[in-house]
Amino acid sequence: MIKPLAFIDFETTGLSPQSGDRIIEVGIAVLHQGRIVDRYQSFVNPQMRIPRDVVALTGIDDAMVRPAPRAEEVMHEVLEFVGKLPLVAHNASFDQRFMDCELSRIRRHRANDFICSLRVARRVYPGAPNHKLATLVKLARVTPAEQYHRALGDAEMTAGLWMRMVEDIGQQHGIAPVSLEMMLALQSCRVAGAAEAIAQFT
Repeated sequence: MIKPLAFIDFETTGLSPQSGDRIIEVGIAVLHQGRIVDRYQSFVNPQMRIPRDVVALTGIDDAMVRPAPRAEEVMHEVLEFVGKLPLVAHNASFDQRFMDCELSRIRRHRANDFICSLRVARRVYPGAPNHKLATLVKLARVTPAEQYHRALGDAEMTAGLWMRMVEDIGQQHGIAPVSLEMMLALQSCRVAGAAEAIAQFT
């Protein structure tokens, strides 16, 4: 049985929570049996000014986050929403660092595993010009969001990319269903060893 997955994305004031950067938006899309069955989105008041380059990239400005709840409240809601579901993110190390840092501020921790769709995509689409989400969405014929670099839209596009990768693996290798264990094996193997990793499940 294919279990639900929670696709998560954070927009932030910068690249490093260790340097004081904070989250400004979180979006989560729960995928089950090939469709999105639940969603969560919230702006977050970072208690600091949003840099101009981040405003230009995301369209999120200080006025939009000023009335929003602080990260402490939002992270409690995020944990309640995702429960024990595995978390999937594109370039997951980025989202994982921010999530874990924000959770440490409220003395909580996640029990969820993180899965990186970017790492899987490098093995499924090794010939892609790059493995940025926008490039892969176009390559894999995934319906794009109205705007990139918004948390819920990026989470939903990552879910769409995941479904397309599962479909492509199944068609190319005659596998049905493609299990989460296979995707985890792809995430962990060498790029050149993708076919060998898939063969273990055929």
